[in-house]
Amino acid sequence: MKNRQHYGYFFILPYFLIFAVFGLFPILYTFFLSVYKWDGMMPKVFIGFDNFKRLLTDKYFYLATGNTIKIWLFNFIPQIAAALLLSCIFTFNRIRGMKFFRAAYYLPNLITAASVGLLFNLLFNGDKSAVNYILVQSGILKEPFAFFSSPEFTSGLVSYIQWWMWFGYTTVIVMAGMTTVDNSLYEAAMSDGATKMQTFRKITVPLIKPTLIYLTITSIIGGMQLFDVPATLTNANGDPQKSILTTTMYIYNQGFKSYNYGYACAVSVGLFAIIAVLSVFSFRAMRRRGDMYDE
Repeated sequence: MKNRQHYGYFFILPYFLIFAVFGLFPILYTFFLSVYKWDGMMPKVFIGFDNFKRLLTDKYFYLATGNTIKIWLFNFIPQIAAALLLSCIFTFNRIRGMKFFRAAYYLPNLITAASVGLLFNLLFNGDKSAVNYILVQSGILKEPFAFFSSPEFTSGLVSYIQWWMWFGYTTVIVMAGMTTVDNSLYEAAMSDGATKMQTFRKITVPLIKPTLIYLTITSIIGGMQLFDVPATLTNANGDPQKSILTTTMYIYNQGFKSYNYGYACAVSVGLFAIIAVLSVFSFRAMRRRGDMYDE
């Protein structure tokens, strides 16, 4: 009888081949190009760590990274707060039409980010935009307002769009975590006189800690790579006043507008390092906070 134990490798081989070609190779090639000067046409020129030296003194890189972190924070914190609140309401109460609400909250996540950015551009951009028309016709404004002339409004709008698109997904994941908590723990706590807030702080949050860590790290990875919404919302250059210039937009501009692929790769490596540091820091901080709850 033939030994068929190795047949399973043939089934998983296509995944590893595709990952090697479209995932691993681009990553390694990015690190390779980061030490070269190349415009995509002329021969590559090895320049060592000059791209990284430039990166450390590049004010636009720091500006873009600061914008990205700010936009992420102003959407992730309300996102987690809304997800915890809605999850508690849906998990611990019998709500009529709960499946409908869960589907409705999740629906924005199914729309492509570029489409959402273009939609909000049509709503707010220009004197004849839909929002300006409604506000002027209703008498709230006497004349149209240039929404995208305000850096604060534009940055806040990007954060709101990100929150609107992702809070439904976050709610579903948090609810899944809450349903794994044994009800007997709540019954025992309530019999000892614990309030609902105490059971939430001392039982629910510590036991869904792995879920919250997962959401935080994946949100950091996705948030730091933000591109579609701010790029389609205004002019893909981060205006007004570079307030929504994100790190990935800066990489795109360096690579495909300035044709400086070597430096764009160096910025990509810098972004990779920032994501790694933030992910490790968040993981350790939440683990430490979880240990405090356990005590």
